[in-house]
Amino acid sequence: MSAHCMLTGARPGFGNTISHSHRRSSRRFDPNIQTKRYWLPGEGRYVRLRLSAKGIKTVDAIGVEAAVARIRARGVKV
Repeated sequence: MSAHCMLTGARPGFGNTISHSHRRSSRRFDPNIQTKRYWLPGEGRYVRLRLSAKGIKTVDAIGVEAAVARIRARGVKV
């Protein structure tokens, strides 16, 4: 499953791991993705969202209805 946030769109960043001898090898910086289940009162059902830690804080601030509206505006099926 891809490591991206449904709300904020955070995706993995890429860079290098640099060893003590200064050899470089490729690595990825994955966002902190969590699966959360929220009650959606407007539809009378639960929705399961894959959110980053920042996305969870955003849902707490703006509410689940507004967050799902933003996710749907991005074109993601909820």
